[in-house]
Amino acid sequence: MSVRSVAAPVPLPFYRQTYAQVLLAIALGAVLGHYWPAFAESLKPLGDAFIKLVKMIIAPVIFLTVVTGIAGMPHLNAVGRVVLKAMIYFLVFSTLALVVGLVVANVVQPGAGLDIDPATLSTKEIATYASKAHDISLTGFLLDIIPDTVVGAFTSGNILQVLLFAVLFGISLTLASERARPVVAFFEALTEPVFKLVHLLMKAAPIGAFGAIAFTIGRYGIGSLSNLLFLVATFYLTSLLFVLVVLGAVGRLAGFSIFRLLRYLKAELLLVLGTSSSEAALPSLMEKMERAGCDKSVVGLVVPTGYSFNLDGTNIYMTLAALFIAQATNTPLTLGEQVALLLVAMVSSKGAAGVTGAGFVTLAATLSVVPSLPVAGMALILGVDRFMSECRSLTNFVGNAVATIVVARWEGALDREALDDALLNRAGGDAALIATQGEQP
Repeated sequence: MSVRSVAAPVPLPFYRQTYAQVLLAIALGAVLGHYWPAFAESLKPLGDAFIKLVKMIIAPVIFLTVVTGIAGMPHLNAVGRVVLKAMIYFLVFSTLALVVGLVVANVVQPGAGLDIDPATLSTKEIATYASKAHDISLTGFLLDIIPDTVVGAFTSGNILQVLLFAVLFGISLTLASERARPVVAFFEALTEPVFKLVHLLMKAAPIGAFGAIAFTIGRYGIGSLSNLLFLVATFYLTSLLFVLVVLGAVGRLAGFSIFRLLRYLKAELLLVLGTSSSEAALPSLMEKMERAGCDKSVVGLVVPTGYSFNLDGTNIYMTLAALFIAQATNTPLTLGEQVALLLVAMVSSKGAAGVTGAGFVTLAATLSVVPSLPVAGMALILGVDRFMSECRSLTNFVGNAVATIVVARWEGALDREALDDALLNRAGGDAALIATQGEQP
């Protein structure tokens, strides 16, 4: 493990803990957005700048974690075994999330009674998303994983391109054996300053969360939720039940409490909530999963892959939103058409990985499989999609944290004592994390 344990970390004052600062920033941003919306909208660059800062460091974090993790594996067949187990997990629970969204939509019927004529809906604002949906294909997605150049993998912003190169390079280092030891040692030494940079960037998290939430409330207004409040509430409640019941049961079987995991990740969850981006917390998630006893190689392989293949929140959203549109426009769907929607969503949710506005883009691609279902109906939920994106990101984030622990346990690469220490806060929370980086709390 690259993260050293600390025997007795000094607790940080409440006001210096990351989660407290982000929580305060979100509250202040919401108030500003509600009472001074015009000024709040102008703060959008704060949120955008923070997300760009984090994305800047994601590629080096993934590369170093994966390369040093694979180089430390005793056998190369362990790499394929971890990836296979992760993919099986992703397929099962992503499909389950789609089914949950489908079932809830049929039972609750959030769009029933709206009686909206699709011909009266404007498609101007959704044209961009619809055009991107036509570009989604499984073949194109698979080819896009291969970067044009090695440097291109780090500049494209595609997590899977970095992951592919890191896996291949890590395998090459292992095959080179002793002659590659100096290179491995260099990458291991480089890991520490890179993660120190992550901590430095995270100091700007409250500013980023403040700007992002202020813009969201200022632009769309809390009042914009009123017309579609039932849909938004249904989605949030469904996602919450999926996390607490489904992922909670998985956690119990794996020997940990989902509530303790959520408490352990509270700072990252608040950051995701404030920025509406699970990528904003990706570096911190990788570090915390390793600190919680998951082997570095498992963390490096499962977390980045999960960000593209394990999108539980996005999957719930897609089937729920698709049936909401059908119900709102009085478009009856047969069981066969609903199954077709589900099957297409399984592919489209992977094909749009890394696409801006992926949730909305995949929804457009999914709707296109049923000719009778009006794509124009997406205009109904465009106004509240921003509010639903927070829930999508939160559910995706938690799903990947659970997946990492489960796969590590399957692989026999989970330190149960370190996991218990982390989840029970015996490791000292943020104070321990700062101490491990050589900083004074």
